[in-house]
Amino acid sequence: MRILVITVGSRGDVQPYVALGKGLQSAGHDVTLATCARFRSFVTDQGLAYGQLSDDILQLLDSAAGRAAMEETTGVLGAVRTTIRLARQANPINRRLLADAWAAARQAKPDLVVYHPKVLAGPHIAERLGVPVVLALPVPVSVPTGDFPLVGLPELPLGRWYNRLTYRLGGAGYRMYDGMVNTFRRDTLGLAKTSGAALTTRLPDGRPIPVLHGISEHVQPRPADWPEHVHLTGYWFLDDAARWQPPAALVDFIEAGDPPVYVGFGSMAGRDPRRLTRLVGEALRQAGVRGIVATGWAAWRRSSRQTPSGTSRRPHTTGSSLGCPPSCTTVGPAPPRRRFALASPR
Repeated sequence: MRILVITVGSRGDVQPYVALGKGLQSAGHDVTLATCARFRSFVTDQGLAYGQLSDDILQLLDSAAGRAAMEETTGVLGAVRTTIRLARQANPINRRLLADAWAAARQAKPDLVVYHPKVLAGPHIAERLGVPVVLALPVPVSVPTGDFPLVGLPELPLGRWYNRLTYRLGGAGYRMYDGMVNTFRRDTLGLAKTSGAALTTRLPDGRPIPVLHGISEHVQPRPADWPEHVHLTGYWFLDDAARWQPPAALVDFIEAGDPPVYVGFGSMAGRDPRRLTRLVGEALRQAGVRGIVATGWAAWRRSSRQTPSGTSRRPHTTGSSLGCPPSCTTVGPAPPRRRFALASPR
């Protein structure tokens, strides 16, 4: 089977899908992963075929306006405000991404489309090609549940109705793109207008789109009110832990005291990642614990030279160089399993 996996965003929006693609490949399928051009070599180095999407969205997020907006984003409602704030620049970018996604699909000729919810074209491309489609995501932000609120919104003692309502609030930011997606359906795909086009949850015949979550049920138990088409598969991790070796300075730090607390920044750290590192260092000091701060793909992007795949050439630096106290150190890009193993009690 030919499978098109399509995602857009930062490293955290790409790496899980590369791992998923490799798993599908090992099961005997031909996999093309379409994503931003910045990650072309990362995808191909993992043995997957590459489909090109524009890098414009990442360039916007890397701009001064984009970093300022991300820094001021708190929770889902903050994300909606950020979306509105950047809409003028984002609209042409999203139109190009719709076109790029269709071009990648025409080249890949898939029998199945697996897509990230940020890829607004995903289900519509599958409808045009007449092939099955699956929504895949590494966090539970798509399917409403009464068990817990949408990530980023507060837990309030208002009961299950409130928790379910938060998912409707979270989908509000997509509505501003309904017209754009319907124009794409009409002018590019030759399909009729549909309601809620930017956040489609159902197939043309009315059945729900299957949903995969790359989450372990041991970390997040499956909500009892999730429908049958929603699945927890376990994490999508790249099997690259064996090739990574921790720097000697990091090993020395870990062995010099109590097991540290792990703090991860991810891909987005706003305009001043050093300030965030200092805040984390102060929090660790007040808590009386040691810490490892994973500067990851954020601080390193502005303090180290990068490879074409978006990773830093420098795997480790001393905590003081990014504002950490002596009880804190930093680590650059590293396999998640190894990072957590290093911070575990001996």
